[in-house]
Amino acid sequence: MTDGNQIERNTEEEKGSNYVYLIPILMGVTLAIGVWLGTMFIPTGGVTTTTIAENSNKFNTILEMIEERYVDSVDNEMLIESSIEGMIAELDPHSSYIPARDLERVNEQLDGKFGGVGIRFLIHDDSLVATHIMPGSPSLRAGLFPGDRLIEVDGEDISQGDVTNEKVMELLKGHEGSEVKVKVYRKGLIKDLTIVRGSIGVSSIDAAIMLTKDVGFIKLNSFTMPAAAEFQEAARDLKSRGMKKLIFDLRNNGGGYMSAATEIADQFLESGKLIVYTEGRMQKKEEYYSSARGILEDTELIVLINSLSASASEIVAGAIQDNDRGFILGRRSFGKGLVQDQQELTDGSALRLTISRYYTPTGRCIQKPYGDGVDYENDYFDRLESGELLNEDSVKVDKTLKFFTDGGRVVYGGGGIYPDEFIPNDTSGASYYLTELYYTGIFNHWAIDFLDINRDRLEDFDTFQRDFNVSVSMFEKFIAYAETLGVKRKPLDIVTSRTVIKNRMKAEIARHVWEDNGYYTVYLEDDLDVQSALNRFN
Repeated sequence: MTDGNQIERNTEEEKGSNYVYLIPILMGVTLAIGVWLGTMFIPTGGVTTTTIAENSNKFNTILEMIEERYVDSVDNEMLIESSIEGMIAELDPHSSYIPARDLERVNEQLDGKFGGVGIRFLIHDDSLVATHIMPGSPSLRAGLFPGDRLIEVDGEDISQGDVTNEKVMELLKGHEGSEVKVKVYRKGLIKDLTIVRGSIGVSSIDAAIMLTKDVGFIKLNSFTMPAAAEFQEAARDLKSRGMKKLIFDLRNNGGGYMSAATEIADQFLESGKLIVYTEGRMQKKEEYYSSARGILEDTELIVLINSLSASASEIVAGAIQDNDRGFILGRRSFGKGLVQDQQELTDGSALRLTISRYYTPTGRCIQKPYGDGVDYENDYFDRLESGELLNEDSVKVDKTLKFFTDGGRVVYGGGGIYPDEFIPNDTSGASYYLTELYYTGIFNHWAIDFLDINRDRLEDFDTFQRDFNVSVSMFEKFIAYAETLGVKRKPLDIVTSRTVIKNRMKAEIARHVWEDNGYYTVYLEDDLDVQSALNRFN
């Protein structure tokens, strides 16, 4: 998270995502290659004997000894990079060194934009299928349609079955204003298109929809640089459509910029409320207060969190909870309360160094324990094994870290935000067979084949939502289709997961035609957390 250069970022990967097979945004990859940091170190020792004077650079001395005396040739650059990474790893779980080759990609994730053509794609039946064309994108202007097969990019044939996601991204990502020529197969015809690459925004909003006539739903995937503006735009749109209550979904949101978190929290709070404060050994205490700009101060609010809601997500949830502004529902959040500052080095690499901790308005630091004897990276699996995700009685609460909100409610620190109401992980319909369907991308691949035949019949979402049902024959054909792609039929699992499978089939069709808003409108009908939130509003 950042205010200026301060950045907060959840370094743990998002575990358990059901849709890792979906490539969210097409981007090619041309990573910056800078001068290795190793050139900044100058050897000072001798070959046979070495005296290390007081205050001399021991690291440089050892590096020279290795270079001049080691039995085999060595890669100094590799040694230096790994040494830096090892040194930083000794500090805390979230300080990090970012090599030059990775910095552009990492910054893109937080900046919320990159140079590209603006499509989402899937490698399907050994061909590249454009599953979505972003509104206003270069691809849309060039005449690319959903369902098109890209068979050639800048003269390179990509239709032979050996194309990879990485190769596609390398070919299609590039500087804004540059051209890329593609050949497209569409309904038996081959078309030549020239796409002028542009600046492609990566939206922080997965969905912004109305669930009922007065209940809105916004799902935020990360706190990128434009996240606050995107959130306000989504909120204004829903208010114009009658929203009086909001379910704000921060599940699986790993964080981002602190400024985005404070600006979004500000939308819910009346003027003068403390949102968060930061403090560190070399950083004086800095407090962040709400303004009079909030557009959702009168909107009833429920915030959804889970074990992968981290950092900036926890700032928002903590501010809402401590100010008695809304209701937090779900499972204990990740527990990241450290603030990083990013400094870029002359070779194109960067150092993210933890400089302070952040505290919720009541004074809670929600950073969970780390250090010797703590398996920090496997905390999620520890929660799973302990039963914490299914049973509220298994949740670990440090009773010594008790705090009180202005309204007199007890809240706890020491390891994440504890929800006001615990909702267990929804395991209804779960099976090994369903998991296989998720992680092999069967729903996505099936939807593409279905839409190759039926896309023209699907024009109005409300009609689709009301009238489309997965028939018995369609369901059986789906199971048979999955079997052709290597997911073996498991009769008992299929019975267990039938309702969930049918929901995901319909939802994936909706995603391909009406984007993520269509997907979530269908999917959330089967989402326990959201349905619990709706019940609480009612």
